[in-house]
Amino acid sequence: MRADARRNYERLLACAHEAFTERGADASLEDIARRAGVGIGTLYRHFPTRETLLTALLSDQLRGLTAYAEQELVQQEPGEAMANWILAMSRHGRIYRGLAAGVLSQQLGDRTEFDEACAAAQEAGDRVLHRAQAAGAVRPDVARAHLVALVHGLVLATENSPELFDQLLAVMLDGLQRVTSPAS
Repeated sequence: MRADARRNYERLLACAHEAFTERGADASLEDIARRAGVGIGTLYRHFPTRETLLTALLSDQLRGLTAYAEQELVQQEPGEAMANWILAMSRHGRIYRGLAAGVLSQQLGDRTEFDEACAAAQEAGDRVLHRAQAAGAVRPDVARAHLVALVHGLVLATENSPELFDQLLAVMLDGLQRVTSPAS
């Protein structure tokens, strides 16, 4: 991709992030192009459909979460890293809830950019979880599927009551900690 085309592509993704965060999956593609300072034709050259734009955006955001896990979280104490990973995934879920439906409806069995980004984020999450479990900061019976369900539940539960997010997150994190038996 030429340098100017690459800049347009990246600007379109950044502006799509803003627009979809503000307005959800129905954000205007014309508004995204305008925000990026390009014509609608340029947007459609890069992203022929709304779904291809959503796929690229969600894939880009998942790659960012993966990089965060691999570069930042490994520097933190394992329990803190686990809490920060859950917080990052929850924030991602709160922003992009509903947007993934358009992407997931396009999945027809072929391995896509979105699938690869999801797999990489899952592997990074597994590394964070296993590191926290090895350090004794997270219960050994917790699996990735549990974390995904908990984060999904947290996002859904606080969608209409965002003031509950911090409190419910704290309860969830407390529940993930290793349970020690009291001395007999």
